[in-house]
Amino acid sequence: MLDRSIAERRLAGEPAVLAERRRAGLAAFEASAMPTQADEHWKYIDLDFTIEDLTVPSAPGDDLAAPIGVERVSARVVDGFVSVTGDAPDGVRMGTFAELADDDSELFGRAVADRSDDIFLAGNAAFSGDGLFVQVSRNTVVADPIVIDVQSVSAGTISFPHIAIALEDNSEASVVLLFRSSEADLAAAPVVESTLGSGARLFMTSVQTWGRKTQGLGYQRVRLGRDASMKMGEVGLGGALGRLDLSVDLDGDGSSYLLNGLSFGDGQQVLDYRMVLNHRGRNTSSDVLLKGAVEDQAESIFTGLLRIEEQATNTSAFENNRNLVLSAGAKAQSVPNLEILCDDVVCGHGSTVGPLEEEHLYYLASRGIGRERAERVLVKGFFDEVIDKLPAQAVAAPVRDEVERKFVAAQEAGRLG
Repeated sequence: MLDRSIAERRLAGEPAVLAERRRAGLAAFEASAMPTQADEHWKYIDLDFTIEDLTVPSAPGDDLAAPIGVERVSARVVDGFVSVTGDAPDGVRMGTFAELADDDSELFGRAVADRSDDIFLAGNAAFSGDGLFVQVSRNTVVADPIVIDVQSVSAGTISFPHIAIALEDNSEASVVLLFRSSEADLAAAPVVESTLGSGARLFMTSVQTWGRKTQGLGYQRVRLGRDASMKMGEVGLGGALGRLDLSVDLDGDGSSYLLNGLSFGDGQQVLDYRMVLNHRGRNTSSDVLLKGAVEDQAESIFTGLLRIEEQATNTSAFENNRNLVLSAGAKAQSVPNLEILCDDVVCGHGSTVGPLEEEHLYYLASRGIGRERAERVLVKGFFDEVIDKLPAQAVAAPVRDEVERKFVAAQEAGRLG
C-alpha cells in the first residue's frame, strides 16, 4: 500500500530541491483520487485497478532478458531504480537526479518539471526512486544512440521511473527508450521529460512492449527552444492498458516537432494516446501521424489537440490518425482537435477508422494473390510507412516482426472480420 511512510523514508539524505519536490508530490497525491470516466482526460478509459492496492518496489527485481534490436544499453531503470551501464560518450553526462541537483540546481529546475496533474504524476513525484538524468553538452553531436531500458518486473507493485533528457544549445543526440515488463500483475507510471536548447536536435524512438497484465501509464513532456527540432518514433504494442500522455511545447521561434507512431492491440488490450501540442513561438511547425490497428476485443483511443497561441504567427501544424478495425468486437476512438487563436497559420487534421479496403483486396485478388496473403500485404504496407521512418532503424525489424506476428495470429485464430 502506498502511504506517506514510503515517501518519508526516501526523503532521508535527499538534496533540498528533491526533498521539496517529493513533499509537494506527496501532498498532491494525498489530495488526489483515482481518475474516473467523469474526468475529461480519462473519459474513454475504465481503469479496473486502484493504486491503493499496489505498493512501491523496495529494491529492483531481476532483469528481463536482453532487448532485441539494440547492441548496447546505456542505462537501466528497473522497478524505478537507476543504473548507468558503461561510460557515457564524450560530451554526455548520465547520472541520477541527486547528483544533478547537488551540482547544478538551476539546470535541474529547467529540466525537471513539478507536475502533479493527476494521482499518477503526483505518485511519481512522491514515491519515485532516484531519476535518471541525461545531459548533452553544448555543440556536442553524439554519434551512437543512447539506449535506456525501462523495466517493471515485481508483482503487485507500481513503479515510478523518471527520466530527464536535456540537450544544450546546438547539440544533437539519438535516444532509444524501451518500456518492458514481466508477465506479473503490476503497474508502471514512467515520466520522460525532454528539454532542447536553441538549435538542438533530438531523434527519439520509444518502443512500448509491456507485459500482458501491465497497466502502463506513461507521460512524456517535450520543451523546444529556438530553432530546436525533435523527430520522434512511437511504438505501442503491449500492456493490458498502454497509455501515453504526451505534451509538446514549441516555445522557441522556428522550433519543429515530428512524430510518426503506430500501435497494434489484440485480445482485450486498451491503447490510449493523448497528445497536446502547444505552438507558442513564431514560425513553428509540427506534423503528427499515428497509425493503429485493433482486433478481437481490443480498443484504441486517440485524442489530439493542436493549440496555436495568439502570437504564434506563421505556424504549420498537422495531425493525422489512421485506424484499422480488424474484428467486429474491436473499437477505435479518434478525436483530433484544433484550437487556433491566430490567423496566420496553416493547419489541418484528419482521422479514419475502418476495416481493410475491399477494393484493395479485390485488386490484389485480380493479380492472383489469395485473400490471406493479400491481407498481410495490406497490413504490412499500412504500417511500413511509419516503421520506415522510426529514427532508430535498429528496432524496425523487431517491431515489424511483432506486428506481423500479431496479425498472423489473428488470422489463424479466425478473429478477423
